[in-house]
Amino acid sequence: MWTTDPSLPSLRHRVGAAIPELESRGWQVHLHVLPSRPWIGRVLSRRTPLEQSRLLVLAKVRLRPLEDRLLRRTGIPVVLDVDDAVHLRRPRRPDLEPQRSWLRTAKFAATCRLAHLVVAGNEILADTARRWARRVEVVPTPVELERYPDRAPADRRRHTLVWIGLPENLDELERLRPAVGRLAREIPDLTLRVVCSRFPDWPEVRLEGVPWTSEGETEALAGAAVGLMPLSDHEWNRGKCAFKLLQYMAAGLPCVASPVGANRSVVADGVSGFLAATPEQWEGALRRLLCDFELALRLGRAGRERVRRDFDRRVVLPRLADLLEEAAG
Repeated sequence: MWTTDPSLPSLRHRVGAAIPELESRGWQVHLHVLPSRPWIGRVLSRRTPLEQSRLLVLAKVRLRPLEDRLLRRTGIPVVLDVDDAVHLRRPRRPDLEPQRSWLRTAKFAATCRLAHLVVAGNEILADTARRWARRVEVVPTPVELERYPDRAPADRRRHTLVWIGLPENLDELERLRPAVGRLAREIPDLTLRVVCSRFPDWPEVRLEGVPWTSEGETEALAGAAVGLMPLSDHEWNRGKCAFKLLQYMAAGLPCVASPVGANRSVVADGVSGFLAATPEQWEGALRRLLCDFELALRLGRAGRERVRRDFDRRVVLPRLADLLEEAAG
């Protein structure tokens, strides 16, 4: 298994998480970290372990020119796992379209052509990969449901909104500031909990900053009332796999999300949460969930059940392991 960054969440929650399942089936899995620069020779230097392998899994790795040819000569089956629109450049701001890069697209296309199988995190990424790949399967990024305790209903009565994300995505949260500010004037104890390494400054809203840790994010969700996932609608965000929504749902939280990309398939509007496209829709959905405890509780339970059925690691990872075994022949 090759990666350029062993700390990537996409590795930790996807093919990396499947390693124990594969080992329980008798496979030996070796993780190799590829240098991103300089790249010349990084395939040749790993020729010996490649020749001793039955399958190579590329965790979000895009091959450079000539690397795909070198791997093709080995005859080893290759699987590419992807959970982001890696053929694009990330936009500098949420309101900007992602930058197209002929080199990124060429590398992604070449890797897809080489792969015996591309495992995509959602249908939009799968459709992109199908332009070049011979076989594509959709496998969502799963959550570990047992990490999120099913709290008693009384724990959900607080008026606490929660958002989890990276610092570079705080601009997405900023889009909700007017709506949350108006709600804060109506609901005196309204709190916005931000789980991140950096925090916004909204004097008009009571803010609670929680530094992100793997254990801390679980606890931060446990005492919240509603999970938030605002997204601008462009091609980069449509490639996201709605993992944060699945975390909220696993914790039993009703969600409000932008109807962008995988959000549409994860949130059943009015069943496990609400999809909101405009500021007025966001404000209305949040008001309903904050003021109607029974509604919030019902939607939260439906979301947790959806995760148990379709997105729990115990459901998803055995299927992913099956696909990898099949690719290995």
